[in-house]
Amino acid sequence: MQSQDVAQRHTTTAAGPGIGVDQAEAALVEHYPRLVRLAYLILPPDLHRGRRVLTAHSLAQRALPRGRRRKSVIPAQSAGRDGDPGYAFVRQEVVRTALAATRTRRGRPRRAQLPPLLPRVWGLRLFPRSGGADELALDQRLSALSAPARAAYVLRGLERLPDSGVRGILTSAGVVRPEAALAEANGVPVQDALLRSPEFDPCSLQARPTDLVRRRQHAKAALAAAAALAVCGALVTLPGDGWGPDGAAAPSYAQNPAARAALDPGKLVRIAPAAWKSSARTDFSVWPARGTLTGDRSLLRRALAVWARPGDTVRVSATPGTQTGGPAGPPQLLYAGDVDSARVVILYDGLRITRYAEPRDGTAGAALDFARVDGATGTEASALVLGRSDGNVRYLTAPWVSAAAQRDLMKPDASPTPLPLTDGVTAPLASPALRTGDCTSWNVLQLTGASGDQLHTDLGELVPAHLTAGRPGATAEAAGAEGLQAWAPFACSLATERSAGVRGVNAWAFAEQSLPDGSGAGRWACTRAETWRGGGTAVLAQFRTPGRTSGAVVAKGADVAACGPRDPQVLAGVLWKARTGDWYLLAAGGPDVTGIRASGGITAAGQGPLLAVKAGQGARADLSGSLKDGRTIGGLR
Repeated sequence: MQSQDVAQRHTTTAAGPGIGVDQAEAALVEHYPRLVRLAYLILPPDLHRGRRVLTAHSLAQRALPRGRRRKSVIPAQSAGRDGDPGYAFVRQEVVRTALAATRTRRGRPRRAQLPPLLPRVWGLRLFPRSGGADELALDQRLSALSAPARAAYVLRGLERLPDSGVRGILTSAGVVRPEAALAEANGVPVQDALLRSPEFDPCSLQARPTDLVRRRQHAKAALAAAAALAVCGALVTLPGDGWGPDGAAAPSYAQNPAARAALDPGKLVRIAPAAWKSSARTDFSVWPARGTLTGDRSLLRRALAVWARPGDTVRVSATPGTQTGGPAGPPQLLYAGDVDSARVVILYDGLRITRYAEPRDGTAGAALDFARVDGATGTEASALVLGRSDGNVRYLTAPWVSAAAQRDLMKPDASPTPLPLTDGVTAPLASPALRTGDCTSWNVLQLTGASGDQLHTDLGELVPAHLTAGRPGATAEAAGAEGLQAWAPFACSLATERSAGVRGVNAWAFAEQSLPDGSGAGRWACTRAETWRGGGTAVLAQFRTPGRTSGAVVAKGADVAACGPRDPQVLAGVLWKARTGDWYLLAAGGPDVTGIRASGGITAAGQGPLLAVKAGQGARADLSGSLKDGRTIGGLR
């Protein structure tokens, strides 16, 4: 985000000479084409070329000091064109306001981001003359830069300023890290001639008419809209709250038809209770609307309004990689009802689950949570978190779920405890996501559907993570006997994946290794957490020795293919102390590993997927393994 590079307020560090309005105006008139070109090049490239032209002219014309008699101060380090302090001042103002057009203030557009009031041309489209391939390539390179870097590049190429001068102007314009902007600008070769080409000249323009037929239609529509606006204005000015209060929502800034439709509780999508039985889909799109408050239009309106524009007092959270903007159209209603001490509304827009919650006695302290669920189907669309309180969590389950139970993942032989289901809502169960202190248990949700039992765990997000077990590419539900045994020693490692946007976690017990001191066999496993956003996967290699209830994490990998469906291979090692006091390097790989080699602090090699050699305390080694297909893999670290 560019807000990290650009400060919210304009600050200066050193005062230069005072500049009067007359002196600044003379410089503006003399160098107007250059100043407009400067603004045009710094403005966001995603603006339409016509609007970008008019905005550049508007910024240049607003660069004069405020007040006829006021003398403004320019930074002492700025040097104007041929030493003219008036030009230095207006150039500084143009750079500052052009950079301001790239950032927002608390979600609201700044003045520089709005269409310019002046200049204004009706009935014509104005845009610069098109350049050649070189100009197009440069424009594309500039569009990839951040706004501060684009300003640094233009000041260096168009104004021929040294880095010290560019740094001073950027600092005075509010850029927090001018050095970073200069470094980023260095990635684009300086092309002075192209910057001065007609392609980037907003003063040499082509004019074309707008759509004449559409303009005539718009004139008729404008008359009708004016009449409708007069009627609506009379309704809004009537006593009361117009269409109804928005609760904790921020002031409205958009009234286009699509935005209004998305905020209308009467247009919410509601699925019939039995629709899932005949649909080929098993995702959130076939969930019916449930809860005792699905007919409360005031509550639904507040939920939609806060989603579209949350106020400053609304607590907003989102899983990593999830957008928090309003819905593009009317979303689907999944739930509206009382949950413990709150009123809760859950909505679905095809890509995201949104949960709105407010206290029963008002809207102060409202909360808005987002979770990405694109591609969720079957088991991944079987449950949502309704609410958490007093260390417990309640779930809303899919309509195809026939039973729910609570199970301690660290006790695989214990029977699950049934959970009552009321209109798809579970009774509360203890949540491991809310627990602090030692990990002595890990409660998970077991759901029963047409495809059998499945396990889900609360990791502090709206959508619980789905648990599986087995070799990558051939995984099975963790609710089976083998899956429960595989997860039992490593359940506590799930705590490392809280609030990470996790879609599912798989546990694979890939090796058992006899310990050199004859005390039994150690058990190797790897757990891989996949996320909803694709990236950010986390792989943990874990090792459990006899007598210990939990395994220890011995190696990690982030955004790696190891232990996953693309590359179901893994290799890890640990420095282990025997009962005799001797230290050993223990290493293990998956079934396809035919040999392991250690180098660095320990030099050893062995055939097969296991290796155990004596080592000194604190020794370190680099591991590599040979596979059946001839490839070589490295060990997780």
